Amino acid sequence: MASLKDVKTKIGAVRKTKQITRAMNMVATSRLRGAQKNMAAFRPYAMKFAEVLGSVADKMGDESNALLVPREEIRKVHIVLCTSDRGLCGGFNAHLIEKTESFLQERADENIGFSFTNFGKKGRDWCRKSGMTVEREHVGIVGTTIGFNIASIEGRKLVDAYLEGVNDEVYIVFSKFVNMGSQVPTLQQLLPIPPIEKRETEPDENSVFLAEHICEPSPQELLGELLPKNVHVQLYSALLETSSSEHAARMTAMDNATKACDDMLEELTLVYNKARQAAITAELMDIVGGAEALKG
Repeated sequence: MASLKDVKTKIGAVRKTKQITRAMNMVATSRLRGAQKNMAAFRPYAMKFAEVLGSVADKMGDESNALLVPREEIRKVHIVLCTSDRGLCGGFNAHLIEKTESFLQERADENIGFSFTNFGKKGRDWCRKSGMTVEREHVGIVGTTIGFNIASIEGRKLVDAYLEGVNDEVYIVFSKFVNMGSQVPTLQQLLPIPPIEKRETEPDENSVFLAEHICEPSPQELLGELLPKNVHVQLYSALLETSSSEHAARMTAMDNATKACDDMLEELTLVYNKARQAAITAELMDIVGGAEALKG
């Protein structure tokens, strides 16, 4: 059985750990509110943007813009991997990396060259360790207040590289925020832009008839402006989703760690009481033994 001093030292260490995990839980909760607010505010814009783009692209046809036409031969695939900069968020980063690895294994037989753009240290470190080609890396962005200019600059580089033939396909791996307890690793194709499905609703008595819009400038020029911006919007939306997912995962992980500290404290307190009782019993036995010896 461990000594009283050792058990008491362990109890003190677990209590300090509990203070740290509780503080990190509170910080993650506070940051999650801001990230979730930004994500919820941007979602309606992204949905409406996709609706307008789908309507214009449907009228123009699939071959009206180079960003809509798939390449006949796929030789180079670029992946935008969104992870966190810090750990202590459970399996958040591991699940995103597993999603990327499964995609690489699925395309392993196609003789394709892969390259990466990393948002976050964890994804960058994995790419370096695995020997992947990292073209660009962005550190200190995910988990903070993200500006649209970041997605716009990176999206412009992705579009230019695709149009110049550097990359034949572009994908993004991010964590989709469903709720506080569910963050789903998601693989989404950015380029060529996949067909946008139009929402079909059955007309009812309360439905409003929407007249056909007159495009000015021409639909071709409008589509040429909207398609690159769609990449920016999708990239920015993925960064917001990943940021909210990271804070939610860290909050859950720290909450579980705090509960684990409570369980350890309960067990250590029981061990401490048993050790103390054993020490008291031993001292009493020594006293009684000494008294009997004096009597004899």
